[in-house]
Amino acid sequence: MQVLLDTHTLLWFFSGNEKISITARNLIEDTNNLKYISFASIWEMAIKQSKGRLNLFVHLDDYIQQKINLTDFKILDIKLSHL
Repeated sequence: MQVLLDTHTLLWFFSGNEKISITARNLIEDTNNLKYISFASIWEMAIKQSKGRLNLFVHLDDYIQQKINLTDFKILDIKLSHL
């Protein structure tokens, strides 16, 4: 199965937040599933961080790279054909 994580689910999963549903956690942790993060989510995180509404304690680039290195998540680019 292919799973696209939205921004909140991604942040909740990475932080261990209990707001993430058991179903979502199981889908993410299932090694048979392909997990994707949209570049739009990274962009949204950058906007929130720049406005002081998201504190990752590190630069966003470092945060995303660390998390990608620890998981098998893939980043989906935004292409003109997606619009």
